[in-house]
Amino acid sequence: MSLHDDAVLVLKGYEDQPELRDAYLDHLADHADGLWKACGAGHITASALVVDPERGRVLLTLHRKLRMWLQMGGHCEPGDPTLAAAALREATEESGVEGLTLLPGGPVRLDRHLTPCAWHLDVQYAAIAPPGAVEAISDESLDLRWFAYDGVAEVADDSVVRLLTATRARL
Repeated sequence: MSLHDDAVLVLKGYEDQPELRDAYLDHLADHADGLWKACGAGHITASALVVDPERGRVLLTLHRKLRMWLQMGGHCEPGDPTLAAAALREATEESGVEGLTLLPGGPVRLDRHLTPCAWHLDVQYAAIAPPGAVEAISDESLDLRWFAYDGVAEVADDSVVRLLTATRARL
């Protein structure tokens, strides 16, 4: 199965946000390259909010280009077999945390936003950090920091707050 086929199946199985989900599915139907950065009309991206439920905290990255506190995530790559795998790869690369596991149940939210490169049609997952997780900053970040759940709204935008709220509801 191709990544495109997986994305269609994942989105068809996602029951929340029907209007946005349908827009993502229309995008994939209209653009064979709709998963790739080269698609100027926008592209599907995959992200994951790294959470430590035992300690009530999340790991956010201060994005180098956007200069905003965000969840880990980014562009799909040809070697990604699934959207979930892309989200987990991005979370692991950007956090440096080994042993992350995605929260069961598929995507937590969808979020469409304009970036300097194009529209990102982000499929958002949540990743559970293992006990004793040690983070390591990547080239894509200016900083990497754990925030208590109730401190996220002070540093991050509404999209991250909505993702955290949906993640906590699923936990």
